[in-house]
Amino acid sequence: MSDQGHHRDLRAVTPALPVRGHLPYGEPAGTPDRITVTSRYIERDGRPWIPITGEIHYSRLPRERWNEVLGHARAGGLNSVATYIFWSAHEPEPGRFDWTGNLDLRAFTELAAARGLDVVVRLGPWAHGESRNGGFPDWLLGRDLKPRSNDPAYLALVRPLYAQIAAQLRGLTHAEGGPVIGGQVDNELYDQPEHLRVLREIAEEAGLRVPIWTATGWGGAQVPDTLLPVYGAYAEGFWEDEATEWPAFAPLHFRYSEIRDDLSVGADLREALDGIAAAATHLDTLRPFATCELGGGMHVAYHRRPLVSGEDVANLALAKIGSGSAWQGYYMYAGGTQRTGPHGTEQESQATGYPNDVPALSYDFHAPIGEHGQIRPHHHYLRRQHLWLREEGHRLAAMATQFGGGSADPEEPRWAVRSDGRSGYLFLTTYQPPKRPIAGQPGVQFTIRFADASVTVPSAPIDVPAGHSLVWPLRYALTPALELRSATAQVITRLADEDGEVVVLAATEGIPVEIVLGDGSIVGLPGPPGPDCLVQLAGVRLLVLDEASANRLYRLPIAGRDRLVLADAPVHAEAGDLVVQPETPGVTVAVWPAPDGFSAEGADLGPPRDEGLWRTWTLRAHHAGSVPVPVEFRQAAGPAPAPARGGPMRRLSAPTDYSGAAVVHVDVPDLEGADRALVRLEWTGDAGRAYVGDRFVSDQFWHGRVWDIEITPHRDAVAEHGVRLELLPWRRETGVWVDPSVRDVEDGVAVSSATLVRVGRARLRAQGER
Repeated sequence: MSDQGHHRDLRAVTPALPVRGHLPYGEPAGTPDRITVTSRYIERDGRPWIPITGEIHYSRLPRERWNEVLGHARAGGLNSVATYIFWSAHEPEPGRFDWTGNLDLRAFTELAAARGLDVVVRLGPWAHGESRNGGFPDWLLGRDLKPRSNDPAYLALVRPLYAQIAAQLRGLTHAEGGPVIGGQVDNELYDQPEHLRVLREIAEEAGLRVPIWTATGWGGAQVPDTLLPVYGAYAEGFWEDEATEWPAFAPLHFRYSEIRDDLSVGADLREALDGIAAAATHLDTLRPFATCELGGGMHVAYHRRPLVSGEDVANLALAKIGSGSAWQGYYMYAGGTQRTGPHGTEQESQATGYPNDVPALSYDFHAPIGEHGQIRPHHHYLRRQHLWLREEGHRLAAMATQFGGGSADPEEPRWAVRSDGRSGYLFLTTYQPPKRPIAGQPGVQFTIRFADASVTVPSAPIDVPAGHSLVWPLRYALTPALELRSATAQVITRLADEDGEVVVLAATEGIPVEIVLGDGSIVGLPGPPGPDCLVQLAGVRLLVLDEASANRLYRLPIAGRDRLVLADAPVHAEAGDLVVQPETPGVTVAVWPAPDGFSAEGADLGPPRDEGLWRTWTLRAHHAGSVPVPVEFRQAAGPAPAPARGGPMRRLSAPTDYSGAAVVHVDVPDLEGADRALVRLEWTGDAGRAYVGDRFVSDQFWHGRVWDIEITPHRDAVAEHGVRLELLPWRRETGVWVDPSVRDVEDGVAVSSATLVRVGRARLRAQGER
């Protein structure tokens, strides 16, 4: 590559053929919908395939919420979900297994399949997942054995667990026509490759046979060749020390790089429990780059409480695609609530030997789907990437990857190209989190030389503002006869109606949209990007959306066919219907190709309006909307508890004495038939607990975000008692780490607002076809 001024000239790499048949996983020839693993990507039914997997813990969600959460996951563009199987939940007493209620693994797996989602089971036996004893039952730790090893006494207890799991999943594996495509053994085990190998053997002996077996590869883990190493990448980490301003590996994840590992993840446990510092693994050229824990958000601990934004999540995920990822896996994709067992709540804590105290109940993780079903901005940001991967993943997975600007120098342009030698995508980023931002790039222009032609994009240099990650198509086939040579806009998806195909692109704010066809002609837009910006070309139309509209765009199966939906509120599809779950009464929904009409349950529906491609409806949802609620301080806060330290790393410990807490009463009005209701608290302080009557229902270590307390399951008790808050005061000198953006909060306790958020549910059933 040469660099003349701000113009970069590079030659696209033609990918080498992948190595096949060398890995001891995958399915034999002749298997329907066969899944195999090559050295560079996963294949499904004979072509490259990128799994898009989100972690959802069935045992941390109410069973009645599973369907909704899985529906939103599918609407978010996932094609699979992963889930921990917590041993402590399923075998609370030796020999007594429980698979009922929200522990019904089989029912969860079947429901995922009904939603069009594959399943990866994370079998344990040790899971971590911020769970008490890593998910080990307390009774196990009382035995004379060495866990997480090939100690025969330990394996004798693992075998019945795995046999139970295999029985639950009988008939549901991929080879049996079911959704279970993968299994992970143990978690974050970095120095016991023979034990990992044996765990797979035990699972298969029990009857669980899946095409892909994995083990976590971060921290320099020694993963045997019988397992595919999968990696993680987080923008932040609650597990860091309170003196750490930003984890050492975090900046790397916002650059394009061949490095798959992250030595920060799990480093506290390696150091505290085993006294081991890991070393990074070498580049693996025989197994594809697969991830299972791209941070979908971030949890908080008492001593360290990061803020990870939706922009952080989306930009990190896109950087991994630009770095060659062949499997996008998120942890968490949907938050949940810690279980309560015979010893109380089952969270990670210093009391059970961990370095960190985390909240007793909340496992929200600021995930794309929150602990109580809240839909966060990154659900929308990620969906744009997932729709693109759904459309282009088979091509992208097979493309070679090359990088530039992989250093820590914030002035160095950061770019990558994924190419098949004739076409591809140019990646460019100017994004790092606000705590350490990088500057925009002036005069950006690239020439990419393919074997038979060159593409210069854009046609004249442009300035790329700070805070953006871009993916521009290169020589993209619009029709067999028409090529999109380049575009300074991102491909999202494509869909057809009776008038032909529409290719959907998304503009980036601050970046002029330039569309260049294969003959070099530049196509003008009929107006600014938006839902009505439709470019008519020979045999195809281009819809160029603005960013706000792109973040409202869904692709959902409605009334027997895929349709594009623009919605002001979270939506998903269920049995061919469109389900809308708004927090405000008024919602606009536009559909293409549109049915003639909808009938509505749970909302009043206005008449349709034809607006360009779209047919638009305005609906007024029943029982939706937010109202302020009164807050009464019934006891002022006393002095903050004296700081205490504990655990193997002597970190700050969560207070247990709430006698000096401020006591606040929230009087909650009638929920009015809302599908879900939350009390949303804006407050400052240190730590808080919420009660309905005497029942402990929620907690939060304050970290700068609102505190959502779900009250739906407690309707009658809330009507009688309201919500009682116990809030400990903030004291800066305690030394708790919070994000710089909220660090200047005053000592004490303050409640600036409390709001009752009523979430409605409307179901729209299509009537006829347009």
